[in-house]
Amino acid sequence: MRNILHSINSFNEAKQVIPGGVNSPVRAFKSVGGTPLFIQRGEGYKIFDIDENEYIDFVQSWGPLIFGHCDKDIESCVLSALQCGLSFGAPTARETALIKEILPCYHGIEKMRLVNSGTEATMSAIRLARAFSKKDDIIKFDGCYHGHSDALLVSAGSGCATFGTPSSPGIPNDISKHTLVARYNDIDSVRECMQASGNVACIIIEPIAGNMGLVPADKEFLLSLRELCDKHHIVLILDEVMSGFRAGLNGVQSFVEIEADLATFGKVIGGGMPLAAFGGKQEIMDMLSPEGGVYQAGTLSGNPIATAAGLVTLCKIKNTPNLYTRLEQLAHFLVNGLQSIAHRHNIALQTSVRGSMFGFFFNQNQVKNFDDAKKSDTQLFARFHQEMLRRGVYFACSQFETGFICTPMDKGVIERVLECADESFAAIKK
Repeated sequence: MRNILHSINSFNEAKQVIPGGVNSPVRAFKSVGGTPLFIQRGEGYKIFDIDENEYIDFVQSWGPLIFGHCDKDIESCVLSALQCGLSFGAPTARETALIKEILPCYHGIEKMRLVNSGTEATMSAIRLARAFSKKDDIIKFDGCYHGHSDALLVSAGSGCATFGTPSSPGIPNDISKHTLVARYNDIDSVRECMQASGNVACIIIEPIAGNMGLVPADKEFLLSLRELCDKHHIVLILDEVMSGFRAGLNGVQSFVEIEADLATFGKVIGGGMPLAAFGGKQEIMDMLSPEGGVYQAGTLSGNPIATAAGLVTLCKIKNTPNLYTRLEQLAHFLVNGLQSIAHRHNIALQTSVRGSMFGFFFNQNQVKNFDDAKKSDTQLFARFHQEMLRRGVYFACSQFETGFICTPMDKGVIERVLECADESFAAIKK
């Protein structure tokens, strides 16, 4: 049993001044039990808590750290930028340079604007889509997360053809009434939502969903979605905040030939710093102020420290041969090993991989949408999470999150993790 006394004390102290003791609910351990670890430092694929326990980290700051913790190239570039100033509230050349690195990687996106978070990116993209289409309603998908803006914190109503209901107190029904919630990988449910509304401005989707666990959208489903949007003059927003430059150099376009009208990015493009972006076709993006009438602004948008980290990250991605091939091979090695070990212990396990992203569900059947995901054995996941943590393996603290491979990992690291998994399943079976 690991000593986590300092984490326990720090958590108790945090709860006195921070709601729930954490500054983002995803960091809490409510669904797996125990105390969230307070992290002191990271190094490559490892993190160390304030009790100096060492863990193999598959969270990687929820995705951004494709090169692991404290990458020397990124660190050096950030330190150099720091010496020139933290923020100016004025344009810098590095903002343009970063966007020019992103645009060639995503077919159909012609202009882009930098913001500070994925929530800000999706919120701004939806405002722009409504202005362009001159319509009010939006369609999202059950199980997809697009940040915590009011219009998007909406859960499914009594059926897919109904408008959603607020999934958080503090959101007026007058706002959620413009959001319809469809079923992921189910094009008929999208048609039903469109028919129920008749006033759909945009459809927003994670084409590689990472917030109900890793659930990639079917190719045929995405192409049908594009066809519907074209036919009914609806703006299609692909939310690649998580999957952009994580699943592949071209995000979902590495797997499906699909164009977005608008797309959102985050995480990897900031290299571990707060940075996100939204972009799209020029005729839509030119509606933004100061060129057009759609207002969007941010004091720290395009922050020079964040753009420094993002720029070196994207350049390093492009200059690393076979990066995604190698990371995907490691991801498959991990999940195939987990599935084999689980089977040996008579435990049902479903897995998926997209590039350096992976997911697994304690589920008898393949997971295609959030209804499927919710049938997973979350109590078993909690036990597995606890057992792996005791053995020094740090997975996301929810069945409904995605895991990430980073470049400092190798086959030897994954083999150690699989040994821990075998021991953990054996302990659970006892």
